[in-house]
Parts: sequence; C-alpha cells; structure tokens
Amino acid sequence: MPYFWRYVRHWRAFQAASTERLSLRDSYPCLTDWLPSTPFDPHYFYQGAWIARRIAARAPAVHIDVGSSVLTISVLSAQVPTIFVDYRPLQATLSNLSNVAGDIQGLPFADCSLQSLSCMHVLEHIGLGRYGDPIDPNGSRKGLLELARVLAPNGRLYITVPIGRPRVCFNAHRVFAPQEIPAVLPDLQLANFSWVTDTGTFHESGQPEDAVDQDYACGFYELVKQPN
Repeated sequence: MPYFWRYVRHWRAFQAASTERLSLRDSYPCLTDWLPSTPFDPHYFYQGAWIARRIAARAPAVHIDVGSSVLTISVLSAQVPTIFVDYRPLQATLSNLSNVAGDIQGLPFADCSLQSLSCMHVLEHIGLGRYGDPIDPNGSRKGLLELARVLAPNGRLYITVPIGRPRVCFNAHRVFAPQEIPAVLPDLQLANFSWVTDTGTFHESGQPEDAVDQDYACGFYELVKQPN
C-alpha cells in the first residue's frame, strides 16, 4: 500500500509539472522498482559471464548449447557460431545462431563429434515433466551421459546445475550434491569448478567439496573428455 500512495503522489507531481495529460486507461503502475541497487539472479548472471569468458578464451570453430538461457545464447552467438538445441525449439532468427529441435536424452549428433558443448541450468529439470518432457526419475543422469556421448576427445563440456542438499523439488527442479556431476562422468576430467553460494557470492575457482555446506547454490563445471 505505501507503494501505491507513492505512485499517486508521483502522478500528481508529474501532472502539475507537465502539459501532457495522463490517462488512467494508459497507466502502467510499476510499484516495486525503487531500489538501492540493481537486482539480478546470481545463478544466471554469473553463469553467463562464466561461459562467455571460457568460450572467448578458447575460440572454438562452433559451439553447441543444449537448452540454456536464450538470452545468454543470443549474446554468445555474437562471438562464435552457435547451434542451440532445445526440446522446445527457439523460434528466432539471428546471424551466427542456428536452432535445432532435440531431446537431451537423444541428441541429434554422432558419438564423439562435438568439441565445445554447454548445458546450463537444464539438467535439473529433465524427467520432471515441467517442459513437456516425459516423466523419468533417471532423466537427469541420462541427459548427462548423452552429453558425454557426443563430446569429442579433448572436447570441453560446460555444465551448471543447482547444488547443495540433494533433493527433488517436484516438478520444478533437482538439487545435486556438488560432487555428483563429475562422479557420473569418470571419463571426463574436471578442468574448472566455480560456484555461486546460497547468498549470491561468486567463487571463480575451487573444488566441489568446497560447496558441500550449501543448500541451493549453483555449481559450474568445465569438463574435458580424455582420449581413449
């Protein structure tokens, strides 16, 4: 209610100072944006920065992403040709960006074919039916193994997931133990682990064990496939 009365005061002040006439029909009250600092989602803000810096440093010929934030992918495609794969294909046209319909449990790529691959804040949703995918309690694990299947030897896989106390928050997402992602992929070497804490602080380098005391943090995993 205090926000509403501030809106009324501002309406009157604007009317008193302007020759433009305000109309209730055209009003669009925005009541909660008066803040001391710019709000942001730490998981998505930092993961976008993290992947962009890693892709810029390695400059792959092409990068493939599976299901991540389309805002991040739109910017990433400005620096590298990007193929975006999603269960619900993106209906947008942008230079350097190709959109492909695909299921993370059956990706449309050959074994060991991709040098640069990301899947950010996606695996936690697989198998819960939230986005129209089939119910499958093993969906996240199957998706993770499928990403490893298509990754080429010496290829880089970038994954982000919620980490902390392991649980299923049906039907929104899972939360993984910090060590779970590397443990499922023994043929991939962990090249970098970064994370965002429960309180939104970003740590750029560490080990999964450093985040075991978190509840709903976010782990960033850069993994390299070892040659046979």
